[in-house]
Amino acid sequence: MTAVSASAPAPAAARRATLFALLVVFIDMVGLGLILPVMPRLIEEVGHIGLGDAATIGGALFAVYSLAQFLLAPMLGALSDRIGRRPLLLLAVGGLGLDYVLHALAPSLGWLFVGRIIAGGCGASFVIANACLADVSTPENRARVFGLMGAAFGLGFVLGPGLGGMLGTLGTRVPFWAAAGLALANFVFGLIALPETLAPEKRRAFRWREANPLGVLTVFARYRGVLPMAAVVFLYFFGSAVYPAIWSFWGIAKFGWSEFTVGISLAGFGGVMALAQATLVGPSVARWGEARVALFGLLVAAVVCLGYGLSTGLAMVLVLLLLHAPEGFVHPMMSALMSRAVPEDAQGALQGGISALMSLAMLLGTLFFTWIFGYFLSGAAPWRSPDAAFFVAAAVLVVPLGLFAGLMRRHRI
Repeated sequence: MTAVSASAPAPAAARRATLFALLVVFIDMVGLGLILPVMPRLIEEVGHIGLGDAATIGGALFAVYSLAQFLLAPMLGALSDRIGRRPLLLLAVGGLGLDYVLHALAPSLGWLFVGRIIAGGCGASFVIANACLADVSTPENRARVFGLMGAAFGLGFVLGPGLGGMLGTLGTRVPFWAAAGLALANFVFGLIALPETLAPEKRRAFRWREANPLGVLTVFARYRGVLPMAAVVFLYFFGSAVYPAIWSFWGIAKFGWSEFTVGISLAGFGGVMALAQATLVGPSVARWGEARVALFGLLVAAVVCLGYGLSTGLAMVLVLLLLHAPEGFVHPMMSALMSRAVPEDAQGALQGGISALMSLAMLLGTLFFTWIFGYFLSGAAPWRSPDAAFFVAAAVLVVPLGLFAGLMRRHRI
């Protein structure tokens, strides 16, 4: 059974839906990238605190963002299976634009926390965007389509941090105004061009057990082989949370990077990921299959994370960024493998479940790694080092690598 039926959107409408879904993720990542280079200084400025304490506050801000996604993403995914994708996508994109305005005007740390909670709820739009792509694609080409989603994610991280670093030289609030403009422009485009992608006969009743962040996890247990892959996804995102948790603070503490250098490093990361996912996902899957590509990505994730902890300068970081590219295969490959094991009328619930796992993992991982980072910069640590969090994260990332390798042997996936 394919995802596209006679009542699915016409090819032109499907292309517009695909474009908008990709733009949703792209704009979300541009907006996040715009603000990352200036967040350390903004927290210091608003809270009147030093870098070590700012890192802890930054971790808490990212944690409440992830918590909001964890609480709301499952409901949005399940609700989109009932009423369709279009209204919820437009609501999330418009709300994100208004949230950036709130960030730009925030007078205190409390307002930053309010803004991050709203941003987390609206950022759950990628759940619906993924379901939208599942609506207009077939099971056979979903790995490629989800790879395009990853490329949009990476491309957003090319433009966002670089632009944020440059705009940050004009003031810590300027990148937020730019992010607000992009999000609201995308809302207008969606209002005009976005079609509904979920055919009426494929909609199903709203189920509260799939709309709460714990009950939705039952979707993994309902279909054979999905639950073990969900465990891999959770552990992978827990370990990879080290990057949003400490990257900006780490660069400043270890190398004395400016906002511009932080932005350029993040842009390089995004550029490599976007290029790899836009050009290599399809050929790699065709040659080696989704499971082997995912396994290689997990291996790269662990090795490169260790490399950052051992890096001695910007040149080595840039080399590692190039080697980092295959890690970008992990999420689209795992999403594709799990999507193929779930029927078409449960794709929204599945994406909501994946998002809940990601958000919970990122929430816990961010708190964990910012605590490690702050502790090893404090006088209480047995030695002071900004790299300890990367060493711990590398050890964590070995676990999903081993687990997935075992799954491949036992189930021959």
